[in-house]
Amino acid sequence: MDKIEHIGIAVKNLEDSNALFAQLLGTSHYKTEEVASEGVRTSFFKSGPNKVELLEATNEESPIAKFLEKKGEGIHHIAFAVDDIKAEILRLREEGFIVLNETPKKGADNKLVAFLHPKGTNGVLVELCQEIKVE
Repeated sequence: MDKIEHIGIAVKNLEDSNALFAQLLGTSHYKTEEVASEGVRTSFFKSGPNKVELLEATNEESPIAKFLEKKGEGIHHIAFAVDDIKAEILRLREEGFIVLNETPKKGADNKLVAFLHPKGTNGVLVELCQEIKVE
């Protein structure tokens, strides 16, 4: 894993949270995007070399809606950048981690993503992110 790609924060209201984080970080979000397959709208902020992703549920059945219902607003996941997500999935599975999706899927911010189950990572949902390369 190369670096922390971003920290994901589940929020109830994206517009209100965008205003809050803009004030907190002293900068506006640079991108808002919906990932319909996951039932989520996202917003990204840069803070120096780091990124924060805000996540709002778009339907009651989405993973973010279930997270908010169970735990409330707060840190949802930590994402790590990887160069080869398929190889990293294989490596981590061989190390005994529970991979939630064996095949990477398209996520927000031009990334292929896969997640590790929090049961195997001290209660932290871990996301692997690989930049989608245009060839």
